Amino acid sequence: MNEKENKITETPLRVLISGGGTGGHIFPAVAIANALRRRDPRTEILFVGALGRMEMERVPAAGYDIVGLPVAGFDRKRLWRNFSVLLKLWRSMRRARKVLRDFRPDIAIGVGGYASGPMLKQAQQAGVPTLLQEQNSYAGVTNKLLARKAGAICVAYPGMERFFPDGRIIMTGNPVRADIVETSISKADAKKALGMDPDRKLVLVVGGSLGARTINESIALSFDAIAEAGAQVLWQTGKNESRRCMKIAEAVGADKLKAKPFITDMATAYRAADLVVARAGAGTISELQLIGLPSILIPSPMVAEDHQRKNAQALVDRDAAVMVLDADARRDLSGLVASLLADDDRRARLSENIASMALRGSDEKIVDSVYSLLRRK
Repeated sequence: MNEKENKITETPLRVLISGGGTGGHIFPAVAIANALRRRDPRTEILFVGALGRMEMERVPAAGYDIVGLPVAGFDRKRLWRNFSVLLKLWRSMRRARKVLRDFRPDIAIGVGGYASGPMLKQAQQAGVPTLLQEQNSYAGVTNKLLARKAGAICVAYPGMERFFPDGRIIMTGNPVRADIVETSISKADAKKALGMDPDRKLVLVVGGSLGARTINESIALSFDAIAEAGAQVLWQTGKNESRRCMKIAEAVGADKLKAKPFITDMATAYRAADLVVARAGAGTISELQLIGLPSILIPSPMVAEDHQRKNAQALVDRDAAVMVLDADARRDLSGLVASLLADDDRRARLSENIASMALRGSDEKIVDSVYSLLRRK
C-alpha cells in the first residue's frame, strides 16, 4: 500500500457493494470484495442485493454480510403488472436510505442487477462517491442512468463512450473467480478428475445455474453427431431442467455423456474442455477469454436490450467465437459442434483470438480505481 493509500486508510475503508441477480453480477462483486480485503484486511464490506435472488445465498457463502432490498425488475411486456414493482421500488429506496445511515460507507460500488439502481441512486443523493462496474459490451439501463453522477465507470469493452462520460471510463475488464485462472491442472488430468476419458475431446455445455432450455434441447439433438466425432460431453443442465436432462443422459450412457445440475469446480471443467457451448453472459465470456477456450455462444434472447447477442458479436467480429442465435440453435448446433470438433486449426485460431482479448488483473485494477476516486474526493 503506497503513502497516499495509507493516508486514506488510517481508519478502515467502509465499502458498500450493490447488485446481483445472476452469477455474472455476483462473481465479479465477490472478486472485487476479495481484492479490497487483500489490499487492506481491515476493509469493512457490506453487500446489498435483491430479496429472493441468488446473491442472498452466494454472498454469505463467500463470507460477506448482505442486506436485501424488496426490489424487482419491470415487466416490459405486461405494463399493468408494474404497480407492485413501483411499490417495491419505493420500499427499496427507503431501505437503501437506512442502509446508508447505518453503514456510513466511504464509497458505493454498483455491479448491475436490480438492487444496484435504488442503492446507488440513494448513495449519490447522499454525496457518497460511486463507482460503476459495467460487464457488458452494451450498457444496461441502470448503469446508464447512474453514470452522470458516478465518479468512475469500469468497463470490459472498448467503445463504451457511446453510453458513458468519456473522462470517467476506465478499461479494467471483468473480474472472475480466482480459481479459474490460478489452477495448474493439465487437460488430461482435468478430464480424469471429472471421470471423463483423457484421450477423447470434451464438449463442455454450460447453460447457467438455473438452466437454459434452448441449449439443453439443442445438445440433446446433437449427441449422435458428437459421438460420431469421437467426443464426449460434460453437461451442466441447470437446476430447473435437471430431472428431464438426467433421464436423457442415462439413456445415452455415461461413457458418452455426464450430466450434472451444477458444476461446482468450473476451473477443472474449463481445463478439461476442448470446446464450450454456452450463453453469452459477460462473466462467461471473460472466463473464456482468460483461459483461451474456443466456444459456440448461444445468446439468451430474454435479457435486457439483447446485450448477450452484442457481447457475442464483439467476439465474432474478431474471429474469437462462433455464434448461433437462440432461434436457430436446435437446427444448427449439431452441425456446428461436429464441424469444430473436426477442425483443429479452426479451434486453435478461435482460442488464440479470444485469449488476445483477455484483460488480466481486473479485480486489482478496480481496487486501484476505488482508491484513486477516494483520493480525488
